[in-house]
Amino acid sequence: MALFKNLNLEKLKSGLSKTRKKLIDNINELVTGRAILDEATLDKIEEILVSSDIGYDIVEKVIDRARYFNTLERDRKNTGIVDSIKKELSQVLKSNMPNGQANLPQGNNEDITKFKPYVILIIGVNGVGKTTTVGKLAHNYRNTGLKVVVGAADTFRAAANEQLEIWAQKAGVDIVQKNKGVDPSSVAYDVIEKAKNNGHDVVIIDTAGRLHNKANLMEELNKIKRVIKKVLPYAPNETLLVLDGNTGQNAIQQSREFSKITDISGIIITKLDGTAKGGVIFQIVAEQKIPIKYIGVGEGINDLQTFDVDLFLSAIFN
Repeated sequence: MALFKNLNLEKLKSGLSKTRKKLIDNINELVTGRAILDEATLDKIEEILVSSDIGYDIVEKVIDRARYFNTLERDRKNTGIVDSIKKELSQVLKSNMPNGQANLPQGNNEDITKFKPYVILIIGVNGVGKTTTVGKLAHNYRNTGLKVVVGAADTFRAAANEQLEIWAQKAGVDIVQKNKGVDPSSVAYDVIEKAKNNGHDVVIIDTAGRLHNKANLMEELNKIKRVIKKVLPYAPNETLLVLDGNTGQNAIQQSREFSKITDISGIIITKLDGTAKGGVIFQIVAEQKIPIKYIGVGEGINDLQTFDVDLFLSAIFN
């Protein structure tokens, strides 16, 4: 059975409008009418790319390619330069995804049938949109006809249970929660037992994110995983790291720190509609070589989209 995909090009274009304006509109404005780009103009293009959080190493390659195209008479036009940037950034995404794939199995009904229930662990620091993402992801799965239950294992944040309960209601899915301060692994145990006993297809577990105390966080995540494996030896099927696209270099640092703490199978970038620094995606993929699974391009329940390289580039370069 096919992968589920929540794709909407117009919504994606709208959500990435700030990044597109920062990157492409500004570059087009710089190069329009110029037959040859001098070094001063290339320096300005480099500044635009760097300020979009694309990353210095990637920007250097982009500028080198632009400089090469600038030496070819047939490409001395602004479209040639912009196309050269697009090709280089496309190569960054496609070459650094595992096995060269833009989208690895996610929400694949065949996998879910094989591993029923299919267990997804959501990690990330507080404030990046983890709980909201759990609700949106649950909604996506439920829309494919699957039975979903979410677990509120962020038991240290007072509002976490209430927030997740609201999103579970919006998504029309079941929820398992306990009182503030209880052992998060007990929530993981209970939600998987509920899934097994009630025939749920998908389990999505929200976790706490206290990266300032890495030792405790690592032990907590490891304990959750140990408890999960006692109930389901194959689980979790996915561990997804949520990063806030607004935070730029902080998101890069968080991806580094969480990679040290636990294995990550995929990344979700949230709040891309609120930032001009969507270029952070290129830097994360190039450095971590972990696939981007989903991106958030709005506050609505339908605004968590499956990440598709070609569609993402189309929305930016339009």
